Order: sequence, then C-alpha cells, then structure tokens
Amino acid sequence: MTKPSLASAVAGVLNIADPKAKIFAARSAARNWRRGRLAHMFDEPMPDRPARPVRPELLPPSKMPRRGKGGSERARIAMLHAIAHIEFVAIDLAFDMIGRFGPAFPASFVDDWMRVGAEEAMHFALLDRRLKALGSEYGALPAHDGLWEAAETTAHDAPARLAIVPMVLEARGLDVTPAMIDRFDQAGDTASAGILARIMDDEIRHVGFGVKWFESCCKTQNVAPQQQWKMLVSRYFGGQLKAPFNDSARQQAGLTRDFYLSLAS
Repeated sequence: MTKPSLASAVAGVLNIADPKAKIFAARSAARNWRRGRLAHMFDEPMPDRPARPVRPELLPPSKMPRRGKGGSERARIAMLHAIAHIEFVAIDLAFDMIGRFGPAFPASFVDDWMRVGAEEAMHFALLDRRLKALGSEYGALPAHDGLWEAAETTAHDAPARLAIVPMVLEARGLDVTPAMIDRFDQAGDTASAGILARIMDDEIRHVGFGVKWFESCCKTQNVAPQQQWKMLVSRYFGGQLKAPFNDSARQQAGLTRDFYLSLAS
C-alpha cells in the first residue's frame, strides 16, 4: 500500500480551520511521521494562508484593546487568550516551515518541526482548556495576525523565516514569559502559571531548532551566522529588538548575545 505523502499531511493541517480538528490533525501528522507512515515526498503545494476559524476577530495590532496589567480575572483571561492565539498560529508556522522549506533540508529538519508542531498544538489545547475553566474560550476576544504576516514576508526564503519567526518572535516569548508567570502566581492562579512554565520550557527548544537550522543554512552559504542574522532582521523585521532580554533562556537555545545585543533598542 502506498503511503500518503508528507506534503499531503502538512497541507491537511494548514487547510483546517476548526481548532479542535487542527490539533488532532497536527498530532496525527507528527505521530504518523515519527512511525514512518508518511512518504518523504513534497508533491502538494502549501496554501498561501492557512484556514482560520470565524472567531477570533482579527484586528490590526494598533486596534487591539488594551489587556491591562493587573491581576484581575478579566486581565488574566485576556492575557491567556492572546497567548492561546499565538500558539494556534504557531501550529501553522511549524507545518508551513515543513511544507514550504522541507525540500531543501534533510529529513531531520522535518523531525524537528514536526515535534514543534505537535507541541504547539498541545500548548494551545492546555490554554483553551484553561480559558474554559475561567468561563471563557478561544475566540471570545479579538486577536491580531502579526505572526502570520511575518510568515508571509519571509515565505520566499528559509533563512529569513528561521531568522524572524523562531529567532526573533519566539525568542521574544522567552523574554516576557517569566514576568507573566510571576503575575499569575501573585494573583493566586497557579494553574495558569504552571501552563506558562511548561510552554516556556518547550519554547527554549523551539528557538534552539531555529538557531540550529539557521546556522546550517549559513554554513551552506559560507556566511557568518551573526552578521547574516542581523542583515535579515534589519530587512524583514525593522532592525531593532526590545530589551530587556532573557539572556539565560536565549543562551540555552543557542541564541547568544553576539546575535542580538547590537540590535537592542
């Protein structure tokens, strides 16, 4: 019996709008790849844009309502919803990474981003369950589409995608998550704090995969990784990064200070 192709499984995830069905498809694709049930073939194009559910309403970042910085339940729900949306989009980012750029890389590239995709699906499921426990749900509040806009900007170039998505945007999560964990702990919401701590542990590895494959691209192109990264960040992100940085977590991921300090705002 002919195995289904890797590309068909990946495109299947991207073309699903319903969050529950997307979680199931992501986990199933990762499991089938791990068990050798998918042929390492790229015989199907990736959609320019993943399918999206009717809710949440997507707004420009400048139109997003302020979440507030207090420890009220309303503020915590808004924060969890924002993170849930990031994790939902991150499922598609991982699978688009495979389907769009996988043909240029060895099978171990697929191994890494399949793991990322499955873990992002798990993160989203944990956050959505927590929102429901607090009387809300994913889609109840508006969200913005900045993450996918970064994917569209870098859709033509694997090093640019790796430089911007895991090494800038996901690395930013390493910087801001410890303060969020503290805020939930101070509000007595240890359940949410525990979920965020679990997510952060996984995200260190995800940023690390970005660094690993970015440096692999630079080796192939015979360019210096730090200089190439700064050039790509300046071109596709705007050039400045927000301090302060979680140097320890970034170091664990292999994203050393010589990459980013000179771009700090």
